[in-house]
Amino acid sequence: MRINKRLRTFIVLMIFLWVIYMLSPDFNHNDEVYLNKKLHEAINELKKLHIENKNLKLKVTSLHKMLEKHKNKNSDANAWKGPREQYELVRRRIYANTKEIWYYISSELRSLSREVTDVDHVDRMKSMVDEHYRSLLNDEARLADVDGHSAWRHRENKYLSRLVEKRLVRSQNPPDCGNAKKLVCNFVNSHWCGYSCRLHHFIKCLIIAYGTERTLVIGNPASWEFTSGGWDTLFLPPSTCASVAANEPVLEWPGLRDVQVVNLTLPEPPYPSPRLRPRFIPVVLPEDLARRINVLHGDPAVWWIGQFFKYLLRPQPATSDAFDAYAKRVRFQKPIVGVHIRREDKIFSEAALHELDEYMYHVGEYYKIKQLNGGVDKKRIYLATDEPTLFDEAKRKYPEYDIIGDPSLSESGKFATREMNHSILNINIDIHFLSLCDYLVCTFSSNVCRLAYELMNSLQPDASAQFKSLDDTFYFSGQIHRLNIAVIPHKPNSTLEMDIQVGDQIEVAGNHWNGYSKGTNLRTNKTLLYPTFKVTPKVEVEHFATYPDITVNTDELEDENQ
Repeated sequence: MRINKRLRTFIVLMIFLWVIYMLSPDFNHNDEVYLNKKLHEAINELKKLHIENKNLKLKVTSLHKMLEKHKNKNSDANAWKGPREQYELVRRRIYANTKEIWYYISSELRSLSREVTDVDHVDRMKSMVDEHYRSLLNDEARLADVDGHSAWRHRENKYLSRLVEKRLVRSQNPPDCGNAKKLVCNFVNSHWCGYSCRLHHFIKCLIIAYGTERTLVIGNPASWEFTSGGWDTLFLPPSTCASVAANEPVLEWPGLRDVQVVNLTLPEPPYPSPRLRPRFIPVVLPEDLARRINVLHGDPAVWWIGQFFKYLLRPQPATSDAFDAYAKRVRFQKPIVGVHIRREDKIFSEAALHELDEYMYHVGEYYKIKQLNGGVDKKRIYLATDEPTLFDEAKRKYPEYDIIGDPSLSESGKFATREMNHSILNINIDIHFLSLCDYLVCTFSSNVCRLAYELMNSLQPDASAQFKSLDDTFYFSGQIHRLNIAVIPHKPNSTLEMDIQVGDQIEVAGNHWNGYSKGTNLRTNKTLLYPTFKVTPKVEVEHFATYPDITVNTDELEDENQ
């Protein structure tokens, strides 16, 4: 602005002097020559000032952009600080305890209805309690959308997910396989371990490879029975090192830190000492990321496992095409609840029978809560099962629902045919689309159910509350234990309940979905019941490889947004 004023003043002055000279009675030719000279000099000066002004404008514009960028950066930095850790933990604890008090009251009202004559009155009480519960649960869930931290949750999830992915890409794709440290993962198969069971063992290998900073090699590929063509038929190879050279030194697990190749066999054989077990097996978290994951996610171990499945299950182009074609054929769209019902090889051997109505009750509850926030155009479920007749049963009993899925996939899931190539592709289709659902209703005793839940939690910041298991709580097959920490003391009301002191560690055995859980108090070594709301999950950590030279910059996160 100063340059503009200076130009205007200079131009006005020169015009004024020229007019004065022209009108002056003493004006002569010499004066004209002199004046023209001065005007020529003024014009040259004016050109210089114009260029100078233009350059200055460019500098000012550039500086203004830098200041705005710095301002926005500072604003972003404040936005990305995120919520206090205690806020997130308390918010999620309130949500979980709302569920627990509903489990307790519902259980007590069911017992009461068997003891009183006025059953209708109890039913009305139950109906009102359910309505209160849905309203509370909805309000508490919405806190995460209105507390001002939603953008941080999405960005933090992208950052941590991208960081883990980059570490995996580096560790699994060394520049020189001949000199890389490797973990050869062998599998001793048996009829009891189906495809999704084997996948959970495989992911265990990948996590151990990450933790020890080694490259994973699939040992004896035929024993894994992924497909007749091997893992690479459906998915991208987990690493670029496919084998071990004959001259590479090999030791059995745990091996030595500096040995080039360590051989690991799964399922794990009995170790002479518990200290020899791989310490990286979930549900433990890496020490360097544990706190951030715990603030981000309601069940940090699930998020952690999910990141490895997201890397491992990167589809080949033909697999992606199969997913896309299936989505169009069954018209997969949201909102949608995934329902997985495992029957043939699970019932009576590993899990109790749950009728379709039990699953659909929880589907209905999900949609009732969703309707509190506005209308639902169409209620849909994605049905995945090894029992094809359930499709007709669901359509007959629940005509208000759009039943999405393919009964022919159910046929391929039967025990006699489930290891065939087309069956392996079909189970991957079911797992993929279950993981894309808004909510899951299934049984965590099933590896398919847990795998879909793990994948779901790799696709969004926190889907830890977006499920209902009709039997077990979440667990990782082969986990050492899962612990709760007592935060409220408890005096037993019967011989079935345990005495709890604040700080007691309780190894989880399961949730009875009536306000009580079962577990072993490590202080007293007694396995009894305890009120679930009086404990909180313990986050266990181990020292994993930290990959200090791998970072994630802001541009990478912005690219993902585009």
